[in-house]
Amino acid sequence: MNNKQKTLFDVVEPITTHKLNDRKVTGYTIYNAEQKRRTFRNDLPEFYPDLPEKKYAIIYADPPWDYNGKMQFDKSSKSIDKINLDRNIFISSANFKYPTVKTEILKKIPVYEISEEDCLLFMWVTNPHLAQGIELGKAWGFEYRTVAFVWDKMVHNPGQYTLSYCELCLVFKRGRIPKPRGARNITQLVREPRGEHSEKPNEVQKRIEAMFPTQKKIELFARKKPINWDVWGLDVREVYD
Repeated sequence: MNNKQKTLFDVVEPITTHKLNDRKVTGYTIYNAEQKRRTFRNDLPEFYPDLPEKKYAIIYADPPWDYNGKMQFDKSSKSIDKINLDRNIFISSANFKYPTVKTEILKKIPVYEISEEDCLLFMWVTNPHLAQGIELGKAWGFEYRTVAFVWDKMVHNPGQYTLSYCELCLVFKRGRIPKPRGARNITQLVREPRGEHSEKPNEVQKRIEAMFPTQKKIELFARKKPINWDVWGLDVREVYD
């Protein structure tokens, strides 16, 4: 945080003494106003461009999972009387970086319309969204098969249970595995340092390309356009203009 955010009272609504003494008030309550101010909004389906009028054998997706506005910062679960309000407290939320979307709305995206009869879906899921990820793949017309890649970020995130180092990329199937096949010796574990928020390692796409070098491929929720891939998402809307 910068110096302008040295104390919480600079960024939140006034809090009465009565509220401060209420043990039900937590760090999340204190940061509520700041959370509302910094949140990006999304109103699907109008917020996204139309899907391409093509069909693909390989679909790669990194959905913008929603966390219900949950923020991460030091001692966030403690009551107000145990939090040092003069400390520089780390504050973070996925929807401070990009518009997140609830799973029920993600399910409405008609991904099956751009899927070949034989198609694989590679989907990133954050660990808290594992169950929702499997539900989403099914809603898009696919059957869950296995974990395609395990990304060791080489640095940890705080967690409620254990320190989190890894993120999973699941693979789903529609019909049969696309042919012709390429490399058959691609390894599951990817060890690359974490980059920008939500940025995924390029190595994963390279391994998918090695496995299926000739198939038509698209990346959903893309931030840039890789060579030999079609893309779709908010950050690549100029592709459709």
